[in-house]
Amino acid sequence: MTSLVHHYGLIALFLIVMLESGGVPLPGETALVAAGVFASQGELNIVEVIAVAAVAAIIGDNLGYWAGRTGGRKLLERSKFLSRWMDRVLPWAEGFFHRHGAKTIFIGRFFSVLRVTAAWMAGVSRMPWLKFLAWNAAGGICWAVLVGLVAYYLGHAAADAISRYGLIGGVALVVLAALALVGFHFWKKRLLRAESQSS
Repeated sequence: MTSLVHHYGLIALFLIVMLESGGVPLPGETALVAAGVFASQGELNIVEVIAVAAVAAIIGDNLGYWAGRTGGRKLLERSKFLSRWMDRVLPWAEGFFHRHGAKTIFIGRFFSVLRVTAAWMAGVSRMPWLKFLAWNAAGGICWAVLVGLVAYYLGHAAADAISRYGLIGGVALVVLAALALVGFHFWKKRLLRAESQSS
């Protein structure tokens, strides 16, 4: 995936993120991280990387939403097993999206499984489209800015952490490293002060 982004740049980033957001299980976040790292090396422009990723996420999610809304139920009804499953799960899913759909769409952008399925399920559950669009756009923009800038400013260390542990784990590791550095700085300062007082 990294090599695709390296060779084809923003086009590859757009297609990978859009397809993942539309429901195809591709590593869209890894593609964004790679693009952010390449931008930090001067090979891409970070503003363009963030803009392309955000637009791709919003378009892909909307494609997934409308696919779920127009054809999702028919697809599930074709199989007897899936039809029985739908009869049990769909009322719950509709209620869930009615109560928590906005939060799910926004937060789902930051988790790989939800990033692939949330838009489709919102469509199947018939979540109002304007509400979906607003929260989907907010989530897509925040995700693109956060992941893109973390990869851009922290480079390969952040990229490896995000690729291995996901965005939340990667950010947690970066925060822990920053706290460790701050703690070390204060400990060193305190040690120097103690030495100067004793001499």
